[in-house]
Amino acid sequence: MNIHIGLNVTDLETSLTFYTKLFGAKPVKVKPDYVKFLLEKPGLNFTLRPVDRVEGNHINHFGFQVFSTDELVKHKERLETEGFFSRNESDTTCCYAKQDKYWITDPDGHEWEFFLTKEDTEVDTVDSCCDEMNRYW
Repeated sequence: MNIHIGLNVTDLETSLTFYTKLFGAKPVKVKPDYVKFLLEKPGLNFTLRPVDRVEGNHINHFGFQVFSTDELVKHKERLETEGFFSRNESDTTCCYAKQDKYWITDPDGHEWEFFLTKEDTEVDTVDSCCDEMNRYW
C-alpha cells in the first residue's frame, strides 16, 4: 500500500521544481494540469493540481493506492464494518489513469480515496473524481 496525497497548488511549474528537489526524484507523469511523483521509500503517490488560489484548505485529497482488486475490496469491507459509508467509482478515468476506487470522508470533511490503477491513459476526466471534492471546500 502507498500513501497518496493530492495537493492543490497555484503555480504548477514552481511546485514541480520544488518537489523534484525535495524528493530528489523526477515525476513519473507531467501534464499541463497534473504532476505525479511515485516514490518507493516512503511508499508515496504524490500529485499536484493547479488552482487559481489556495485559501484555507489547500489539500485536494488523501488516499491509499492498492495493488489488487482483492486488496481494494478487503479495505472497503473493513471500513464498512467499522461504520464508514463509501462512495464507489468503478472503471473511472481520473488523473490520467483508469481506476476502481471508493471514497470515505473524515469528520472534518477531508476525503480519503482508496484506489486501484488499472492502466494509464491520455485522458483526465477530473470532473468525475478528484476535483469533485473541491466544490465542497
